Amino acid sequence: MDQIIIHVDMDAFYASVEMRDDPSLRGKPLIIGSLPNERGVVATCSYEARPFGVRSGMNIKEAYRLCPQGIYMHPNMDKYRAVSNQLHEIWNTYATVSERIAFDEAYLDVTEQAKDFEGARRIGHLIKQRTLDEIGLTCSVGVAYSKTAAKTASEEKKPNGYFEIPTAEDFVKLIIDRDVRVLYTVGESTADKLYSSGIHTVRDIQENPEEVVRLLGKQGRWIVDIANGIDDRKVTPYRPEDAKSISREVTFQKDVNDYELLKDVLLLLALCVEYRAKRYGLHGNGVSLKLTYANMKGITRSRLTSPCDNAVMIYKEAASLLDTVDRRSVRLIGAGIYNLAGEEGRQLTLDDIASGAKEKRDAELHQLLVELGQKYQLDFEGNIEKLYHYETLHKTVEYMRKHRK
Repeated sequence: MDQIIIHVDMDAFYASVEMRDDPSLRGKPLIIGSLPNERGVVATCSYEARPFGVRSGMNIKEAYRLCPQGIYMHPNMDKYRAVSNQLHEIWNTYATVSERIAFDEAYLDVTEQAKDFEGARRIGHLIKQRTLDEIGLTCSVGVAYSKTAAKTASEEKKPNGYFEIPTAEDFVKLIIDRDVRVLYTVGESTADKLYSSGIHTVRDIQENPEEVVRLLGKQGRWIVDIANGIDDRKVTPYRPEDAKSISREVTFQKDVNDYELLKDVLLLLALCVEYRAKRYGLHGNGVSLKLTYANMKGITRSRLTSPCDNAVMIYKEAASLLDTVDRRSVRLIGAGIYNLAGEEGRQLTLDDIASGAKEKRDAELHQLLVELGQKYQLDFEGNIEKLYHYETLHKTVEYMRKHRK
């Protein structure tokens, strides 16, 4: 039997959660992200904000120019994460295999449960109803023969939509005369390359496969396939270790020239990276540093290391990498680990074997936090868990920037 896949996607997830919890926000242009007087971007916005031209990823100042009457809020990531877990718990009950794409999005293989598209239709509507009844939010559901088609279907009738694409022929018929951007793997830069060769629609891709492959290589072959409705990928459960890296970054509200402050911030970022790595039982085999300068030029530096999942090592390596870069005004700084592996694949280092190695690292971290606390008159040790929260971290970093002496 051919596979039957459901793609579930929440409608303006962050904004919808806030409107659910505060009904006075309903019907208003709500923009979640940075505030208008801050640096940053739009994380998401309500559907009422979209007619003004506001969209995810937009610079927050541009969003405010387009929609000054909007309501602007910081995201509450802890609340969204909790709601996300509730959502996926509901959705997973209907699938043999579930692939969690994001907080608010998943692919579900319902082939065995549904038996046919009529059964899948019942499941799709059950998911929509339970999501509304139990969580108080709407979602859009697409049912299709493939992952590409299911994602396209869920977008077709947003918000609060439902759509089916049973066959490859139905998929091609639906999209053939649409812009190439309808294919979810085609981003802005890829589309520009296609446009430059006169390829604007899916039909153009079908009629010029050799040119698409010449322009885009291996990616081009994949695009030609999905333009013809060919996609036999399976729903694959997400595993944290499949991620390429774990990182955390912050954007300063004013550019920073003080590189000692940047090193202090790296310690907090390293704590956040350690927390996420240990939460998933992962370690990295390399440490990375990310900077965006005031002129918006971004750079990354990285270094292979011994297995690394502790804040002290991440901090020291990232600080050492910071010493290698040009000293210019910095807008954003980030730290991370990469080449991830689970604990079962970790080889013991001499530091692991040495008696008391963990105690030594804990003592060193304690001393670093004490010194940092004295410098800024803050209790970092007593508030480590709060620093993992998006908003607390940013507020703390801004306080440090303003009070750095």
